[in-house]
Amino acid sequence: MEVFIIGGGASGIVAAIFAARAGKKVTILEANDRFGKKLLLTGNGRCNYFNEDLSISHFHSQKKEFLSQLIKEETLKEVLSFFEEIGIVPKIKNGYYYPYSNQATSIREALLVEAEKQGVRILTEEKVREIRKKQTFEIFTETHQYQADIVVLATGSKAYPKTGSTGDGYTFAKSFGHSIVPVLPSLVPLVGEERYFSLWNGIRSDVKLTLFENEKKIAEEFGEIQLTNYGISGICVFNLSGYVAKGLKDGKKERIEINFMPWISSLKEAFSWMEDRSKKLKGRTIEQLFEGFLNYKLIFLFCKLAPISKDLLWENLSDTQKETLISMLFSFSFDVKDTKSYEQSQVCSGGVPLSEVKIPSLESKLVQGLYFTGELLDVDGDCGGYNLSFAWLSGLLAGKDIGRYDTNKTSKN
Repeated sequence: MEVFIIGGGASGIVAAIFAARAGKKVTILEANDRFGKKLLLTGNGRCNYFNEDLSISHFHSQKKEFLSQLIKEETLKEVLSFFEEIGIVPKIKNGYYYPYSNQATSIREALLVEAEKQGVRILTEEKVREIRKKQTFEIFTETHQYQADIVVLATGSKAYPKTGSTGDGYTFAKSFGHSIVPVLPSLVPLVGEERYFSLWNGIRSDVKLTLFENEKKIAEEFGEIQLTNYGISGICVFNLSGYVAKGLKDGKKERIEINFMPWISSLKEAFSWMEDRSKKLKGRTIEQLFEGFLNYKLIFLFCKLAPISKDLLWENLSDTQKETLISMLFSFSFDVKDTKSYEQSQVCSGGVPLSEVKIPSLESKLVQGLYFTGELLDVDGDCGGYNLSFAWLSGLLAGKDIGRYDTNKTSKN
């Protein structure tokens, strides 16, 4: 039985390994000149490959009700056991799993060695142009034609196209009659149009972020953000970006509120805290009061927008002036006009709906012997190893299911 995996990324190679372990003849067709190009970039080259908190709340899908049938404790343990089997020693920091070497190449090489050990054939620079299904699958690349009994589409999404992600998997899926949940950038910086962005460019700050959609609170995140000349970036920004992209597509107003005093939970408390601070640090200017906890660029920006001289004493400000400054500190907001493009997104939301695949095998309900894994499915996760975790998980589920196909006929034992 010939099994062809289209795409040699994280989910594809795991699917290949598990199918090959069950005795299937497996070939990976990879468009790039080497396997695992995107994998080498994850976690800033360190590869955050798993997270000990893989609750469903960290994943997003239009058919989220199916996730509980996929993301199960026993299957997740099997994923971790797999990495131990292929020689990866984990370094766990705040629940994040990295290879102990702190190098993504450790993950890549361990997967390659295991694939070779299981007899998986990996053909690079084989860009698939078309896939047809007659009695078997016919796969056409730029230079070759292949026949397969089973095909796994593990092509990834449109995110980060410099790694070879073109979105062609969506085209293949549609050619077999599947629908596609609209594909949008996710885990991506947010863009606004404010003139003052140039004044805060380059600042990093620990904040609380709140997203409002049509003035209704949608989600909030705590963490470090990067203030840029186009808007904001950083992990907590990325975790809100999927909501923003979908909302903007639907014509909704998206507004971000930044609390630069994340240890304070109300505007009244913020006002009292600043009043107490000014009494303890009597005779200090606004600049001197703020510079103990706020970047000097932000002090300059807030005073400019107020407008209030930074050289004034806090006790000499009117109540209105104090409220203006405190509001900026506690709930500084701007409208989000866009996200950055696929070139800067780590993943995409959208893809093949979970309702169109068998759960948990991930085999198409429309075409026997066709499987989908990884980012091609309508599942995306937060920052923190969640997307790679789903890639491994989906590859494992598909590969094991393929292993149950009878070698003489296309049906499962």
